[in-house]
Amino acid sequence: MLNLFILGTLSSDNMVSTLTTLPLENGDQLTRIEFERRYATMSDEKKAELIEGIVYMAAALRYKSHGEPHASIIGWLAFYKAATPGVGLADNTTVRLDQDNEPQPDALLRIEQGGQSIISEDDYVEGAPELLVEIAASSASIDAHQKLKVYRRNQVQEYLIWRVYEQQLDWFRLREGQYIKLLADSEGILKSEVFPGLWLDEQALLAGNLAQVLNILQQGIATTDHQDFIKN
Repeated sequence: MLNLFILGTLSSDNMVSTLTTLPLENGDQLTRIEFERRYATMSDEKKAELIEGIVYMAAALRYKSHGEPHASIIGWLAFYKAATPGVGLADNTTVRLDQDNEPQPDALLRIEQGGQSIISEDDYVEGAPELLVEIAASSASIDAHQKLKVYRRNQVQEYLIWRVYEQQLDWFRLREGQYIKLLADSEGILKSEVFPGLWLDEQALLAGNLAQVLNILQQGIATTDHQDFIKN
């Protein structure tokens, strides 16, 4: 009887232990707290996001369709950050948006003092950064659908999607609760309305001409609008 009781107890404990270390799986429906708890137990480096209460895990990332474009975006934003005190830049960082959404955008730019987001005591971004960037395979990805709705609802002011396979950029600006696509000027330059001087030569970026991208950005940084921005 005693042996049976002990075996039953061990079995129960093992069951509890197993339940507390379940791995994340694509399609899991979880609360944000449970998502974070499971994510923390993952021993290998993986990208996982919680979008509308559903877990999405990234597949292996390819060079041309993700790695190289991602590096170009980070280089562009890092150049801007270097010239713009008070702006925070992060690469592949988890963002606590609300109870059902914890994305891990490819890049984010935030206003550090007086902006929409904060850095929590446990070192997470909480709230909506002013600019989020995603490198998407195509318009069929969640970046252009579910995430767009989530970011709009949570007041992300600007959202840039690079649809690599379609060779297209979509830069959205939140206006009166809706995302409006920013249009390039007569010289083909896209200009942020939230971050003065953050200019982007769309065709140069798509062509992989990073030198030209940074040259145009330098022109934006040299404007009086940018100088006024960093003084405030």
